[in-house]
Amino acid sequence: MQSETLTIPVDHPRVDSVRALLDGGERPPTGAAFLLAHGAGQPMTAPFMASMAEGLAGRGVSVLRFDYPFMERAGREGRRLPPDPRPRLEAAHRAALAVLAERVVCERVVLGGKSMGGRIASHLVADGVGCAGLLFLGYPLHPAGKPERRRDGHFPAIGVPSLFLRGTRDRLCESRLLDRALATLGGPARRIDLEGADHGFGVLARADRTEAEVLARLVDEAANWIVALPRAADPA
Repeated sequence: MQSETLTIPVDHPRVDSVRALLDGGERPPTGAAFLLAHGAGQPMTAPFMASMAEGLAGRGVSVLRFDYPFMERAGREGRRLPPDPRPRLEAAHRAALAVLAERVVCERVVLGGKSMGGRIASHLVADGVGCAGLLFLGYPLHPAGKPERRRDGHFPAIGVPSLFLRGTRDRLCESRLLDRALATLGGPARRIDLEGADHGFGVLARADRTEAEVLARLVDEAANWIVALPRAADPA
């Protein structure tokens, strides 16, 4: 299955567009689409992102992944750059959602992504963007080693169903703090812990499962959850 390359216009002082890839086509057989955003350190073409997109497309879910402007710049300039301020990340995310709404005919749109990308999606939903649900692939609840700096103040404003996929060795999402955060969500939430996985869903060499097995479990859990969601209002 081949990805379709798209271009998304963005309002940004350094770049006027970002790249995007659509997996699964414009008419997903399940009637579901997922807008998959990357984290702070890797682009949309990273192996993890590609595997999730291809895996979900193979399960009948169309997936649009895109680069945030800072990552687009990093690719063009051949250097690592820090993420843009949150308002610019949110603006690019909205632009990607608009392209998804134009290109893909579906009944359910799910927002979310890897780490930072999922967090930005959650802020959009808290601000009123409509979707069927939020899917988090390693939510960055707090910086590593700084559990007091939690990123869950907007959770009460999130009224859609949420799925949190988390590794038990995730240093950015302490287990007891996630339980506390989920209790504040305005909508229903499901949490699934993957034993031995870290924030990037990597596992130790001595673990009793491989990274490929962890990834297969992620795809399976995500696909089953997405296709079971009821139809939501059109994205705002």
